[in-house]
Parts: sequence; C-alpha cells; structure tokens
Amino acid sequence: MVVAVVGAWFVVAAFVLVAWPKIGADENWRAVALALTLGFSLVHQLVFSTIAEDAYITFRYAQNIADGNGPVFNTGERIEGYANFLWMIAIALPKAAFGADIETSAIVLGVLGTLGAVLVAYVTVNRVVARAAGEPRPAYGVAAAVLVAGAGGLAAYGGSGTETPLFVLLLFGVFASLAARRPVFAGVLVAFAMMTRPSGTLLAVLVGGWLVIGALRGRYTWWSPVGWLLGGLVFVAPWTAWRVTYYNHVLPTSVLIPFDIDVRARIDLGWRYLSGFSVVHQGFLLLGLIAAVALVLRRNGRTPQEAEARSLTWLMLVTAVVLTGFVVFFGGDAGPAWRLLAPIPPLLAVAAVSVYGVLTAVTKPSPRPRTPVQRLMPAAAVTLSGLAVVTSVFSPDMLPRVRAWHDHGAQMEEIGRWLDGYLPPGSVVSTSAPGVLSYHAGTQLQIVGVRGQTEDTGEAVVSRRRPTIAVITDSGYSAAQSCVMDPAYALRYRVATFVREGTSMWLTVFLRADVERSVIAALDFSPDFRHVPCPS
Repeated sequence: MVVAVVGAWFVVAAFVLVAWPKIGADENWRAVALALTLGFSLVHQLVFSTIAEDAYITFRYAQNIADGNGPVFNTGERIEGYANFLWMIAIALPKAAFGADIETSAIVLGVLGTLGAVLVAYVTVNRVVARAAGEPRPAYGVAAAVLVAGAGGLAAYGGSGTETPLFVLLLFGVFASLAARRPVFAGVLVAFAMMTRPSGTLLAVLVGGWLVIGALRGRYTWWSPVGWLLGGLVFVAPWTAWRVTYYNHVLPTSVLIPFDIDVRARIDLGWRYLSGFSVVHQGFLLLGLIAAVALVLRRNGRTPQEAEARSLTWLMLVTAVVLTGFVVFFGGDAGPAWRLLAPIPPLLAVAAVSVYGVLTAVTKPSPRPRTPVQRLMPAAAVTLSGLAVVTSVFSPDMLPRVRAWHDHGAQMEEIGRWLDGYLPPGSVVSTSAPGVLSYHAGTQLQIVGVRGQTEDTGEAVVSRRRPTIAVITDSGYSAAQSCVMDPAYALRYRVATFVREGTSMWLTVFLRADVERSVIAALDFSPDFRHVPCPS
C-alpha cells in the first residue's frame, strides 16, 4: 500500500503540473484532476486503515442507542462519556434503521467525510478567491485539494471511526458558507461542529466575533451575526437542554477528565504533543507562517471585496492557532498521528492557498502560463503534498505507531470477545482501556474505566463498583507471565494469569476474591485461553 500511495501521488502531481493551464480553463480537465486527487486521498487513507481505541467508546454508545437503551455506556447509567454527539448519532442511525454493522458504518462515513473535506477545500478556496477577484479561478481550489489529500493526520484518521473527518468537513463548510455570504447556514454548520467536538465552541466564538466586527465595519448588515446566531441556536439550544436534562450536567465527563491533571503538568504534556507534531508537519506550518507574513506585508485590500476575503483568510489562520492552543491546554492525547491536531494542516493549506489567490487577485491569469513563477503554486502544492505523504508513511510516530496500535487493538478485541462469551451477564469489568475491549465485550457486561471515563466522577471504582474482574492493560498481551498485583486491587482481589492457547502470549487479570474460583472456572472453559496459576 505504501507503493500504491506514492504512485497515486505521482500520477496526481504529474497531471497537475502538466495540465495546469487546462485545469484552470476547462471544467473537464478540472474534473479529472479532482477525481485523481480523490483517488489519491482514498489510497492514502487505506494505508493506515485502523480503527482508533477511542472510537470504540462511541461505538458502544451507538450500539446502546440502536438497541433501544439510549445514549449510555452501560445500561441504566446516564453518563456522558463521549464528546462527539453528532458523530455518535451518525453511526448509530444505519444500525438502528438497517441493522448495519457499526464499525463498517463508521469506517465508510469517515472515509467519505475525508473525501468530502477534500472537495469542500476546493470549493472554499474558489469562493474566497472569487470574492476577492470578482471571478472564479478554480485551479487554485485544485491545488488546495491536493494539499488536503496529502495531509497525513487526516488520512490516518479518515477510516479510524472517529469524528475527525466530520469535524474537518464542517470546518471547511463554515468558511465556504462565510465566503458565500450565507451566515445562517454557517451558523448551522458551527452548531454541528460544536456537537462534533468541544473545540467547535471556540470556532463559534471566533466566527461570531468575525461577523460582529464585519458588521461594525460596514461589510455586513447586522442581520449577518443575528442570522448566524439564530441558525446555530436552532440546534444548539435543544441539544443543550436535552443534555442537561438527560445527564444532569453541562460538560461531558470526557472533557472533565484532563482536569484531574495539574494545569502545569497538563500544559507540559501539550507542549510535547505540539513539538512532536511540529517536527512532522513543519511544511504545513511554514506554509501557514508564509501566508500570515504575506498578509501582514500587504495590510490593506485594494477593493472592499479583497479586504473581506483577506479578513476571512485571517480568520482561518487565527482559528488554526486557537484550536492548537486548545489542544495544548488540554495536554493532547496518547494516540498516534496527533488526532486532535489533525484538522490544523488541512486548514493551514486552505488558508495559504486562499491567501495566494487573494493577494494575486488583481493580476489577470494567463490562459497559457509560460514562466516558472506562474507555475510556482501548483509546483509548491504537489511538492508539499508529496513530502507530507513520505512523512506520514515513514515517520515513527505515524504509520509505524498506527500499525502497532492496530495489533494491540486486535488483541484487546480478542480479550473483549472472550469476556463476552464466558463471563456471566451483568458482571462488572474494570479496564484501563474502555474502548476496543468494552465494545467487543458486549452490552450485557458493565464496563468501568479506571480513570472515570465511564463514571460520573473519577473516584476509584474498586470500592464503589466492586468489579468482578479488572483487565489493566491497553496494549494487549504480554510476552511473559506476570503475577504482580496492582496496589489499588491488593486488599480485595487475587491475581490470575491466562495464556493464549497456541502462543507464548500472556494476560494478567485481577479477580474479586469472593468470586475468584467461579470466574476462573468460567473463563477457563474457553478453548482460546488457559488458566495458569502463579508460582507459590
């Protein structure tokens, strides 16, 4: 697949560079360029092809919705352990309506969302540039689409089952709506972004402030910010009222968990998260920096339309900075490929190409560009896209970590299916990775996270929930038998070790002392796992 994605990039790069004059002048050539770019994006996503651990938490909620239990992690417990309501509903609907598999639905919708983001990037740039130039220059949108298709983080999470592609799609949709002067529709999309990721709230603040400033400066009537607000409230108001009524709190548990960590320590984790991201994505960051410098050096637009387009590109760049700061403040996450920052490179790419188009808006494009300068933008776009692909497949924090993550997930899936098949229904399972294991353990078991991911508070679950079994691993099996007891379980639990039949892989679990024998007998009945007592 690595060879396939490099080959797909080479085809796109060759076509764009050779056919650039025709791409700008003929819609048929543009259609071919976009089709090749979408194919390139699809292959890039298939290289990673791994469902994220966190996605399975949402899958379990979606499964309960489809089963008629409501948006809960455990039946009868109203805990909001997700922060991506709209995505949860999107993947639950095919299951509820047609019986479709939730994993398959999430993968398909994520891949389509990523392809949609590539297309909307094309539309967004074209609308921004047309606003400044007074006429469409669609070739610029093709360059932006190629850059977005090459963004490794977006590709890595395209088929991951997470809300990332939907959030990027909505993000671009908001800017495309603003460029088209459709504030009500922009408000609706901002509301959807808020319902997809908590950071969507920051987007709402920025867009609302931008529209108010535009009204104060006379670019818009006051109906624009009012219409935007009303468009958003139509969805946000009932959603918020339902959440407060159903869960009896305002902020999701998943948002509150990072506050268990000291602010200084959390920000330190966030800076390290950003540092690793910056090393791998320095091409996109440099592109964004060049765009900002170019805007600063040319402070005033020559026409009101150009000034409006310039301000919109500033909004894109500021949004990228604010979203990055939000992730740093919350300490990032533990997954590979920087999921929380995946929207930043595509957003910087769209902003930078838009800036180029806006600042050259007064220059009439030649139908047959002859000078190297006139081909600078497509050459830069395909080159940076190619470098991004090379980085995504060879950086140790990208494809190699995703593949290791896939292997660990496969092992956690086996463990979850084992518990589902042999533990008595209603048993309580404590786990440090309530994602893959919880989904495949089925909804008949009660799953509690050791850090409160599925609880209404972060209290220790040992004394309150008295789990039947604790599976304290998030990376699957170990290479050797381990009989070390976790201190949190020392007083009321016993160590039990199981070997995966036909392998040298081991799993250590902690069993509540009063049910130790019966649980071992039940689990040992499986042909895939065999209990091996710890040495005396």
